[in-house]
Amino acid sequence: MSAAAPHALAPWASHPARSRGRRFPEPADPERNEHQRDRDRVVHSTAFRRLVYKTQVFVNHEGDLFRTRLTHSLEVAQIARSAARSLGLNEDLVEAIALAHDLGHTPFGHAGQDALHECMAAHGGFEHNPQSLRVVDRLEQRYFAFDGLNLSFETREGILKHCARRHAERLLAREPDGPARRFIEGTQPSLEAQLVNLCDEIAYGAHDIDDGLRSGLLEMPALREVALVAQVHDEALAVAPPGARPARVRSETVRRLLAALLADLIGSTRTALAEAEPADADAARRGAPLVRFGETMRRETVELKRLLFRSLYRHPDVVHKTTLARRDVGELFAFYSERPSEMSAEFAAAGAQPRVVADYIAGMTDRFALREHHRLSGERLFGPGP
Repeated sequence: MSAAAPHALAPWASHPARSRGRRFPEPADPERNEHQRDRDRVVHSTAFRRLVYKTQVFVNHEGDLFRTRLTHSLEVAQIARSAARSLGLNEDLVEAIALAHDLGHTPFGHAGQDALHECMAAHGGFEHNPQSLRVVDRLEQRYFAFDGLNLSFETREGILKHCARRHAERLLAREPDGPARRFIEGTQPSLEAQLVNLCDEIAYGAHDIDDGLRSGLLEMPALREVALVAQVHDEALAVAPPGARPARVRSETVRRLLAALLADLIGSTRTALAEAEPADADAARRGAPLVRFGETMRRETVELKRLLFRSLYRHPDVVHKTTLARRDVGELFAFYSERPSEMSAEFAAAGAQPRVVADYIAGMTDRFALREHHRLSGERLFGPGP
């Protein structure tokens, strides 16, 4: 029996039968195409399970209903699959990329990444996108034949959505035809990778509003400064039954925001594809990105990001936790660098190499990082007890 046929693909979609393959060749699976296999490998990975205890905006212990990196990744996958189906793109590939795109994130979200980048400044720095690729290429240890998950080129390319030139050059030296080449040549990734990138923005914009309102750190009057939010909020109020609870109005507002962003993305991308008419997936990589918002919506998303940065990500309560989180990561790096034997056996065996220490810390969940800091320093920075 052959692998399941994909949903009707457009000529410019990434076709699994024309994949550029894996670093280590493997026999084809009789039931699944190459990108279905990628998705399944990601879901069963240790790094994927850890995302449930990694910060999105609010540290995990602050509330059971706030998003984590895992729920964020699932939301990105759902949004991206919906858009891919509408656009005739490869749903399995977008799902694999979406589920894997944050595997390299540190504990405590961007605060942990910034702290680890400072610690690694003299050793090449730290970025979570190259780290995500490092996770699926090397750090996952599940197979006898190779390190990593041995994902297809297309999934690996989508995971590496951002990469500083110095990191790209280092990756290219090891793999001349690998996914880092486009950062040197200035070409685009697949349309599926472009789609996941913007669906990531849609997901975190909407759910950070939802979590911010739920937490009380955001208030609707401030959010209404963004015209798009004011519009969807007014629409929600117009259809709300008498006495509707604020939580339902919030949910309806966020739902309408998601729908508006997704509709614009699909419509604008259809227009761009109709104008460009790329002959195939490779042709779609040349020139400007073809997955895009319309100009008006693009301006609205930029304004929304600015408001969230100003009112939520830089809220004093969030900044306080961010400061402590950065300290946790920085001090853990110093502890392990001086005493590598304190790391788990497989990492300790490599000694006090900075990149090994960074790998170990990056793989931690929030609560494990807090427990380790308490174990090594005797100080509890924040969070619940052990």
